[in-house]
Amino acid sequence: MASTTSRRPSALRFAVVAAASVILSLVASPVSCDDGAPEPMVDHSRQRNDTASRRNLWAPARGYGWSYGGATWYGSPYGAGSDGGACGYQGAVSQRPFKSMIAAGGPSLFKNGQGCGACYQIKCTGNRACSGRPVIVTITDSCPGGACLAESTHFDMSGTAFGAMANHGMADRLRSAGILKIQYKRVPCKYSGMAITFKVDAGSNPYYLAVLIMYVSGEGDISKVDIMQAGCNSWTPMQQSWGAVWRVNSNNGQPLRAPFSVRITSGSGKVLVARNAIPARWGAGATYRSTVNYGY
Repeated sequence: MASTTSRRPSALRFAVVAAASVILSLVASPVSCDDGAPEPMVDHSRQRNDTASRRNLWAPARGYGWSYGGATWYGSPYGAGSDGGACGYQGAVSQRPFKSMIAAGGPSLFKNGQGCGACYQIKCTGNRACSGRPVIVTITDSCPGGACLAESTHFDMSGTAFGAMANHGMADRLRSAGILKIQYKRVPCKYSGMAITFKVDAGSNPYYLAVLIMYVSGEGDISKVDIMQAGCNSWTPMQQSWGAVWRVNSNNGQPLRAPFSVRITSGSGKVLVARNAIPARWGAGATYRSTVNYGY
């Protein structure tokens, strides 16, 4: 069976955002160095004194706080949706740790790309094929129209994730149901044994750097990214290019100086520093795994 929603082709969407990133790179924040005292590079993810804020953020994960929304599915019945989509995770969503358990989020979930990476529990109960058991999905794409705008919160799930909500042997029957009423709640992303990964955009060069940031444990989403180049004593904000891709460029005529340290701020404001995350001899299109992640 074909997808139950009408989606613009992934190739077209990818071309549009790629073209936009090239244009936006012209106005990205310039990197500059500060001759003042070095700013401490504190890894706040190792501080355990934020119990109260963590309890508030993950209160729904403790067995209450379910909200109501809708769900459809797209792509192959047994696939991973668009296999990447508007967050930029091309080629990764069918592999560990996502394993095709992903969803495109309506506007309230996608949040113009700042919802990328967030994890949710979803369960359906309004169809005889529903098992009532929740599944966990990660937001990796945008659902821009159609049913995704018909309600305040909508998940356009991969065929694999949608079918996983069904009773045994009833996945195809559930996928034929069309739009489902579901319950959902935000939960921590748990990527056991995986560190935050940086994939350098293929269009990067000595004067322009764009990176896709993946596998952020805990909240999953990112609100702010800063970079420190070699020889600098201060952080420079990166700009969100599109999805989970962040960029910065040098407007002073000098090449950017690697290695680069990256400071990530989560959606609730928790800070983590990946020191020398991108090495001195970095390459466009290469992927680099850090040694840190949020402690969930």
